[in-house]
Amino acid sequence: MTTIGRGAAAHHLEHVEAPGHMLTKTAARALAVFRISLGFVFLWAFLDKTFGWNYATPSARAWINGGSPTKGFLSHVDLGPFQGTFNSMAGNVVVDWLFMLGLLGIGVALILGIGMRIAAAAATLMMAFMWFAEFPLAQHTSTGEPSGSNNPITDYHFMYALGAIVAALTYAGHTWGLGRWWAQLPFVQRNRWLI
Repeated sequence: MTTIGRGAAAHHLEHVEAPGHMLTKTAARALAVFRISLGFVFLWAFLDKTFGWNYATPSARAWINGGSPTKGFLSHVDLGPFQGTFNSMAGNVVVDWLFMLGLLGIGVALILGIGMRIAAAAATLMMAFMWFAEFPLAQHTSTGEPSGSNNPITDYHFMYALGAIVAALTYAGHTWGLGRWWAQLPFVQRNRWLI
């Protein structure tokens, strides 16, 4: 327990140890809630695309029913310098598997608080690809319709990537997660990039 004095009143803050840092328990818990919530965004997308729970994916287009998790999104890319590239990737089995494994891996890692550096790197890469596919810099689609972009730079792609990076850098997996246990495993100790 650390005491911080301010005039006549003294405020007591409990701290959580993270390598090289001190976080208040309140801040650590807030980051844990954020980490778990962000992980659930990725995990939910995986589950809905896999089982077709009729949110973003109808049951008939579910992955387990033979649907392609990338075909609908990538085949409708109609703006930006990589439009043709993304259209050609739509429905590709390898792209489907990479996308779905990415969603699952990022979601599980963030929720459990393990492998946070890998999850942050994977989330950033995935969000960069999706940013280029949606290309928020464009004001109009290839047919001249408004692109629907409401912010050309800082959008949800940027925020999800930044959120995963912040969670990894603040050791958010150590609170309400398995991050501390994970970091002490011998193979993680030998390969610090796995933290």
